[in-house]
Amino acid sequence: MPSSVHEALNALFRNRPSLAVDLLCDVFDIDLPSDTLVEVAPHGPATPAPAAWRQAAHGVIVELQHTVSEEDRQGWARRSAALWLLLRRPVLVLVLAPDAGICDWAAQPVVTSLPGYVLHPLVIGPDQVPPISDPAQAAECLELAVLSVLSHGDDEAVVGTFLDALAKAEESHGARYYEYAYRLASTDVRRVLEETMASTTWPVYSPFAREHYTRGRFAGLSEGKARAVLAVLRARGVTITDDALTAITSCADQEQLDEWAHRAATALTIDELFV
Repeated sequence: MPSSVHEALNALFRNRPSLAVDLLCDVFDIDLPSDTLVEVAPHGPATPAPAAWRQAAHGVIVELQHTVSEEDRQGWARRSAALWLLLRRPVLVLVLAPDAGICDWAAQPVVTSLPGYVLHPLVIGPDQVPPISDPAQAAECLELAVLSVLSHGDDEAVVGTFLDALAKAEESHGARYYEYAYRLASTDVRRVLEETMASTTWPVYSPFAREHYTRGRFAGLSEGKARAVLAVLRARGVTITDDALTAITSCADQEQLDEWAHRAATALTIDELFV
């Protein structure tokens, strides 16, 4: 089951299908026609490949990386190989790494256990995403404005510009893009978003802003408790199944998360957490 982060990332590129093509052309000088037809697939490759994919010229997998994890990089290689087997066309892995240090690490070739198969990810970091400080420019392409916030969200001016642009958008439209930015952002950037949203000096405070600020704080609290539960389980050597991981990370019930945190301190198996 895709996480909320993957769902937000998928939605961001679905709203502007040409975004990946624009990034590949502008940042990496990859020659793709400006009128390239782009179809955003659901999270994860389908088997067998849908008929619409059979005429594909390229496959592009987009990943978001906030932490150093060799397991994640190996996952990029596996997903790239799986998509290549479906399409029989060139497959590119485009990695968004908003932190400069993570960007340098992510850009290293991924050496796999399959002899001769080395993945060369294409990584976009803060140097490749300019900070957007003009609300009109941000409003023109909210998807790029989200990427600007992810990469430069420690700059309150960038966050303020983003929120100004959202306030000028149709309310539900602006709310969605705030949600994308919040879900995709690092913990530090989320904090800046929350503080800016809560500031009485923000000149375009709107109903959706208050609603999503409150929802964001609640979601952040749940996420923090879920991470604590997982950290205790892992420290004690408890194997966490995919179903358990989904149940813990998707839980918004504060009391339930507190109970799981208490049980994690003594549970010997993952089943004991859910009794």
